[in-house]
Amino acid sequence: MADEKGNGKKTLATLFKVILGIAFLVLGIWAVVRWWKLLLMIIKGCVGLFLILAGVITLAIAKE
Repeated sequence: MADEKGNGKKTLATLFKVILGIAFLVLGIWAVVRWWKLLLMIIKGCVGLFLILAGVITLAIAKE
């Protein structure tokens, strides 16, 4: 009997996590669609910083 209650709690916890995960996925997709232009602006703005970081890392590796 104790195993059945333990299994029920595990199943309920797993179901909650699945529902929460689906909700986060839906909200994330909605946010990307809703703010697509702003997302592209952020990505474009970060390209330079990523290139600087890649250069610094490459120089640090070359120094070794």
